[in-house]
This record gives sequence, C-alpha cells and structure tokens, in this order.
Amino acid sequence: MSLISRVAAPAAGHDMAGLVRALLSAQPSAPPRLPVPPKSARGPRLPSAPTGLGTSATRIPSLTRTGASARPRASATPSIPSPAQAPVRLPTLPRGPSGLGTSAARLRAREPRQDPVPAADPAPKLHCPPAVRDDRALGETVTERLVQWAEEVGIYPGQLDKIRKADFGRLIMLAHPESDDPDRLLAAAKCALSEWAVDDHYVDGEVEEARHDLLGQRLAIAHSVIDQAHLPRAYAPQLEEVVQADPVMRALRSGLDNLAHYATSTQVRRLRHELAIMFVAYNQEGVWHTAEQTPPVWEFLMHRHENSFIPCMVLVDAIAGYELPQGEFADPRVRRAFTLAGSASVIVNDLYSMGKEDPTDFSLPRLIAAEDQCSLEEAVDRTVEIHNELMHTFEAEAAALATAGSPELRRFLAGTWAWLGGNREWHANSARYNTDANAA
Repeated sequence: MSLISRVAAPAAGHDMAGLVRALLSAQPSAPPRLPVPPKSARGPRLPSAPTGLGTSATRIPSLTRTGASARPRASATPSIPSPAQAPVRLPTLPRGPSGLGTSAARLRAREPRQDPVPAADPAPKLHCPPAVRDDRALGETVTERLVQWAEEVGIYPGQLDKIRKADFGRLIMLAHPESDDPDRLLAAAKCALSEWAVDDHYVDGEVEEARHDLLGQRLAIAHSVIDQAHLPRAYAPQLEEVVQADPVMRALRSGLDNLAHYATSTQVRRLRHELAIMFVAYNQEGVWHTAEQTPPVWEFLMHRHENSFIPCMVLVDAIAGYELPQGEFADPRVRRAFTLAGSASVIVNDLYSMGKEDPTDFSLPRLIAAEDQCSLEEAVDRTVEIHNELMHTFEAEAAALATAGSPELRRFLAGTWAWLGGNREWHANSARYNTDANAA
C-alpha cells in the first residue's frame, strides 16, 4: 500500500489499533549527537585497507583529502554558498548525560547495541532522535503550495485532499530543520510527491489502473525523463508526446527542473541516480504481483534498501544551502552509513502504517509473522529490533566518519540524523495512522 493510501485508509480495527497504540506510546530514545571535534584536532583514520610494505596501492584515500566535484557555471545552475559563506545552523541534537560517573553513557564509535525492552511497555522503543523543530505554520504553507502544484501537473486528480490530509509539507519541514525558506522546502516536497506518484499511479493503482504487466515499460519511459533520452530528430517528438500525456512524467520533470534552482548539477544528478535505483525496486515489486510471489524477509529487506526514503534524504545538503563534496558522498563507507539510515527510515513507515494497510500488502512485520509463524505482536517486536540495529550501526559508523571527514560531511551526517527524527515525528503524529492515537 502506498504512502498516500495508508494515510487515507479507514481506521484500524480493534486488535490492530491496540498494537499500533502500544507502538506509538513508546517515546523515542534520544542518544547524544554526533561528535564534532575541534578544527585543530586531527581525528583518527578509519580502518579501510591493509598496511605495510607493498600495500599502498590498495589503500582508500582519506575522507579529509577528498576534493569536491566541480561546480556548474553560474549560467547553468545557481551556485550554492559554501558553509563559510552561509550561516551554519546545524540541528541541535540532544546530548548524553553529563557529570561524574556518566562517561560510559556517552556516544562512542563502537559495535551496535540493543535497547533494553522496558517491562512496562507492550512494545520495544524505537531508537530514534526527536524532531529538531516543528513549525506548523511553515509546514502548512508548504502543504498548500504542494497541493496547488499537484493540481497544475495533474497528479492525484480528484484526490488532492489526500495530499492535504497527509500534510506532506509538515514532513518536509520536520525533516529539513536547517531551512525555513518555503521555496526550498517546496522544491524538496515537489520531488518527493512526484516520486510517490510513480508508486500510486503505476504500482499500487491508487490513482489509475495498475498494469503490472506493463510496469517495466512505463518505468523505462519515465526514466527517460529522469535521465533525459536524446533521440534522433525524427523520433524525439513521439517520445515527448508520450511524456506530455502522462501526469507522473510531467511531475518528475517539473520537480527536477525546479530543484535545479536550489541545487548544483551534481546534487540533482545524485537524486536522478537514486530515482533510478527506486525504479529497479518498483520492477521487483511488479514481479511479486504478476507472479503472485510472497518475498522472503531477506529479499524484502533488500527491497527496502532500494525502495526507501533515500531519494528524499539525499537532498539534505541541497535544501540546507551547501554541498557535500562528491568524493565523500560516493565513498563506500559514507554510502553504507547513509543507506542504513534510509532502510531504517522506511521501516518506521512499515511500523506506523501497519494499522491501516490491507493484510495482503507487503510489510516487514507481516512478512516476519508469516515466515516465522509468530504472532503479529511478536513480529512488531522483531521489526523494531531490526530498525534499532540499523540505527545503532548508523550512529556508530557516522560518528567515526564525522571524526575523520570534512566539516561538510559532519554537517551532512547530522542533517541525516535530524531527517530521521523528523520522519519519526511525522509518522507518529501527523499522518493520523490510527485515529485513537493521533486524533487532533
């Protein structure tokens, strides 16, 4: 079930509602923020390659020595001010306990740990930071402008109230606390809604008939908009005619074109790449439907690696007004930490939406319950444990990367951490996944 339909679905039944209430009652844990060492301090290097005679060719360059990608010319894409030019407003993430006897509780770059399960809570706590800010008026402004844009490009015809009810502007406002510019936030919201429209129009059939037998063809043509196809002059008009007739393709093009006013060409290219990965995952889901397959848990987790909130999260620096050097963004160690956070973000969606989704829909708790033949309540507990393992691993690895990397990398990782907190806050309170738990 898509993100839009989960919000608009009827309230959960009694048993499921109780399970969701138990999850929502668990307050998010708030570990200390990622350490930012003094500029004069030289952080430890991460173990990345063998050492000794004859091994120099196998080493990975230090993150701190990675250069930024070349910026586009001002005539092509507006430049983004560097952190030295723009005020750096890093999210103020909660610190750990202080004082005598509390040093062991502070953040270390160490092996992942498991949260203890409080005996009084029916469900374990999600290990996730709180939202950094909640500017309701700003969120409402972005939502209303997003609804207007959706009507202009033609996505969700007759269903615009679903966008308003979902309050996607609040999600973007919560997830990008470094910007209070409604234009920048709207740019992120347009990209996000066009991405979700692909799912709702093509895959889940929430807006139009889902033709899973034609899904690969539709996604391939849509991809020609993401990575613009250049056909010979005699044939290019035929492709353009198909693109102009499809509201999803129009939305994708409009969102990416608008983003180029606030992001560098490298940052826009990042998003194009992440969307291509997401399209691969949509094709995988199409196979499950056409072949009537129920994926094993391992395959679904791999699917969540490819179909997560990563396309939204990748704009953390662009919306904040700076650029993480491409060399650091592409470093396998940074990529691993970032995608772990992405997988955790979409598992939050699986958990909070389970009270409204159809029992036949794929979600991690339901697949665990079916594969392990356990109760849904036990499956929820195991899903939370998986989420927490991903979060603890991200926390530990991001702390080490922040110590070894550039100021921009530290800022990007802190922004990712803040994005996760905003995502949790929106799912818990804004989307009204359960009427008893979230009634306004």
